[in-house]
Amino acid sequence: MQNSIIQIQNLSHNYSKSKKVLNNISLNIPKGAIYGFLGPNGAGKSTTMQLITNILPKQSGEICFFEKPLHEQIPSVFSKIGSLVESPSLYLHLSGIDNLRCITTLKNISEEKIPSVLELVGLSENGKQKVKQYSLGMKQRLAIAMTLLGEPEILLLDEPVNGLDPSGITEIRELLVKLNKERGITIFISSHLLSEIEKMCSHVGIIDNGILQFEGTIEELAEKSGECKLSVTSKNLKPHKAILTNNYTSIVFKNDSQFTVVLNNKDAIPKFSKFMIQNNIDLYELKILDGLEEWFLSLTSQKQL
Repeated sequence: MQNSIIQIQNLSHNYSKSKKVLNNISLNIPKGAIYGFLGPNGAGKSTTMQLITNILPKQSGEICFFEKPLHEQIPSVFSKIGSLVESPSLYLHLSGIDNLRCITTLKNISEEKIPSVLELVGLSENGKQKVKQYSLGMKQRLAIAMTLLGEPEILLLDEPVNGLDPSGITEIRELLVKLNKERGITIFISSHLLSEIEKMCSHVGIIDNGILQFEGTIEELAEKSGECKLSVTSKNLKPHKAILTNNYTSIVFKNDSQFTVVLNNKDAIPKFSKFMIQNNIDLYELKILDGLEEWFLSLTSQKQL
C-alpha cells in the first residue's frame, strides 16, 4: 500500500507444531496514522509486536519499515523507532530524570533533551521524584518519554493502558493524540479495549486467533457495525407505546420511562428525534449504545471484554 510506513505481508508464527499463533496476516500502517491493533487477549497482538521489533525471529512472511525489509535495516532502523513492548523496565530507586539519563548514556543522546520530553509527557514537576513514588500512569508516561528521546518517527506500543485506572487511560490517550498531531509521529498501538481504540485511532486492524478479521479506517469499521442501538429516556410512555411500536418494531420497553430501539444506522437518529418531538413524546435522554462493540464481540471469539 502506498504511503505505508509499516508493511506486514503474510506473517505467520508458531510456538509449537500444533497451533499457529499468527496465521498469514498482512497489515498496512499508513504514515501519520494512529493505528489500533485490536483483539482479545491471546489473539496474537503481542507476538506481532515482538516480531516487528525483532525480539522474536521471523519464521515466515515479510516485515517492512519505510518501504524496505526490516532485516536489511537492523540495527540502524531502530534509531527511527520507539517501542514499548510488555512492562516498562524502570529503575524504581532512581528519579525520573536519572532513568532518562540512563537512556541518553546508552544511546549517546544529549541530556539537553530530557526537560523537553518530560514536559511533553506531563512530568516536568515530577522529574526529580523517585519512580517508586510514581503512579502506574506516571510510570507509563515516563516509559513513553524514554522512547521519545531519540525523536522517533514511529511509536510501537503494546497494551500501554493495561492496568491503568480511567484517569490514567485518559492521560495516555491524550498524550498519544498530542504526539501524533503535534509531532507527526506514526503510532502503532495494540489493545483489547475497543472503546479506547475508537476514541484515538484513525485506522484499525482486528485480529482473533491469529487471523486478521478486519483492516480499514475507523469510519469503515463503524460502517461495518451496521445497526445503531439507542437507549431513550422519557417521562410517561404509557400513552405513547402504541404509536412508538407501530413505527419502530425494534423497540423494547424497560419500564414506563425507558426503552431501547434499533435503527438502521446513526444517520437515522435525527429522523427518530424529530418523530419523538412531532408526537409530543418528551425526550429527556438519548444515548447511543455501542453497536460497534456488539459487532466486535461477534467478530471475535470473546464473550465479553
